[in-house]
Amino acid sequence: MLTQTTTRVLEPSDLDAALDILGREPVENAFVTSRVQVAGLDPWRLGGEMWGWYAGGELRSLCYAGANLVPVCAGPDAVRAFADRARRTGRRCSSIVGPAEATRLLWKLLEPSWGPARDVRAHQPLMVIEQPSTEVSADPLVRRVRKDEMDLIMPACVAMFTEEVGISPLAGDGGLLYQARVAELVGTGRSFARVEDGRVVFKAEIGAATARACQIQGVWVDPEFRGRGHSETGMAAVVEYALRDIAPVVSLYVNDFNTAARASYRRVGFREVGAFMSVLF
Repeated sequence: MLTQTTTRVLEPSDLDAALDILGREPVENAFVTSRVQVAGLDPWRLGGEMWGWYAGGELRSLCYAGANLVPVCAGPDAVRAFADRARRTGRRCSSIVGPAEATRLLWKLLEPSWGPARDVRAHQPLMVIEQPSTEVSADPLVRRVRKDEMDLIMPACVAMFTEEVGISPLAGDGGLLYQARVAELVGTGRSFARVEDGRVVFKAEIGAATARACQIQGVWVDPEFRGRGHSETGMAAVVEYALRDIAPVVSLYVNDFNTAARASYRRVGFREVGAFMSVLF
């Protein structure tokens, strides 16, 4: 029995306890929950370790430590414990991302040893929608991307990633991991696009999906087609697909400085329910 506060790497036998923690905030935790539900807690399958913080012998908080470092249901004491562990192991992630309050403290504690960051996005509104848009008509031309359309969708995905993150996803391994992730989303029917004359005009993916919530990512409109409402009608269409086929709550998070996107999502019917923060390396 663990009687004091401590952290340890969780094992497959801890799965039920971890899922109980993740279930406390199904929208905030959609990304980590979706990975755990598919891969369990085996680090090789999960793509990283799941750290658990215990107080009085009870699992209280989690931190996913993979390509991203993600605090889960973590108060200040848990964050400090996770920061201590992260300092000891050294930085292995490309970003820290999660609920703003916990992520802000985690970065404050890690910055002296892990900094500087390439970019810090301190306030990213978390938005949700639970019914089809009543204000924006869904674009009837937005559809699922087919498996034989990888050559069509990949350039749009690379353009979106580069514009959003500031670096190309093709760097390092030549884009093999990124291409595999895009192929996974296409293969599971979670990649959507409007295509005109062989050209992607609008695209978005449902990146994380559980039975209780899913998360839209990678929203992009070809620069030549911006300002024509494609982001709104396209998002309305993706929301309809998501609510019908995947989960009762659809979420996303967006940079606070992207006022155009935030206004677009509000017109579709999204409302703000919290905030994320991202630290990019």
